Amino acid sequence: MKIKGEIKYQSIGVGAWTLVSDTGEVYELYKPPLNICQDGLKIEIQGIIRDDIMTTAMLGKILEISKVY
Repeated sequence: MKIKGEIKYQSIGVGAWTLVSDTGEVYELYKPPLNICQDGLKIEIQGIIRDDIMTTAMLGKILEISKVY
C-alpha cells in the first residue's frame, strides 16, 4: 500500500515514530529507516501492515516500510 502523510515522534514509553496519513489514519512505523525519522517530515511511502507484531506503544496499525518516494 502507498501512503502520503507526515512523520511524527510520539514520546510514549521509549518513544515511537508514526506516520499520520493525509486522511488522518495513524500508523506506527516498524523499524523505520533513520533518514526519515524527522518529526514533521512530509513523505510518501510504500509498505505492508504487520498484523503479526505487537508494540508497547500501540499507537495504530503497524506499518513496515518497503520503499520511500
